[in-house]
Amino acid sequence: MRTIGQGGSVELEVRRSRFVCTLARAADEAEAAAFIAGHRREHRDATHNCTAYVVGEHGEITKSSDDGEPAGTAGIPMLEVLVRRGLTGTAAVVTRYFGGVKLGAGGLVRAYGQAVSGALDAVGVVELRPVVTVTVGVDHALAGRFLGDLHASGHQPGHVRYGTGVEADVAVPVPELEAFEAWAAQATAGRAWTRRGAPGHIEVPVR
Repeated sequence: MRTIGQGGSVELEVRRSRFVCTLARAADEAEAAAFIAGHRREHRDATHNCTAYVVGEHGEITKSSDDGEPAGTAGIPMLEVLVRRGLTGTAAVVTRYFGGVKLGAGGLVRAYGQAVSGALDAVGVVELRPVVTVTVGVDHALAGRFLGDLHASGHQPGHVRYGTGVEADVAVPVPELEAFEAWAAQATAGRAWTRRGAPGHIEVPVR
């Protein structure tokens, strides 16, 4: 799945109406609802604050609101953009300041969809790839060479700890776990030990 690289806002003007799309990450429905409620309080002077969000591990939870715009012309087009991009953990609010010219149903659908698309392009999208943090331990005598081999192999060590031995945490993509553990054993002639930790995700920018 994918999510936004960061939160942010982008403004679009259509026939004197201002459409300001603000995006935020949301781990669950509670975070999405809190973000939306806070944004509506901050922009209570706007004509409309239309919303959409997608949350859940696989983007299975979705919700949208037209906030007074004609039914189906705001929240649903916004949501469709998020779903089409394959996003999760993302909440969007498009704040509209009416400019005096009615856009019609088709114009509203295009404007709200374009506002979200433009904001996504601006903040960027990252792919969430499942990883497991593997702790690798070696004797002090092997540490320098082993850490160098880690860098050279493309496995970047995270937290490195020095004690009776040297331990390094490495985020390893799930499909590569067994291959990494075999590599660590081979690189140290069987003198390294490994321990798998909790699963998580790494973020890889989508070009």
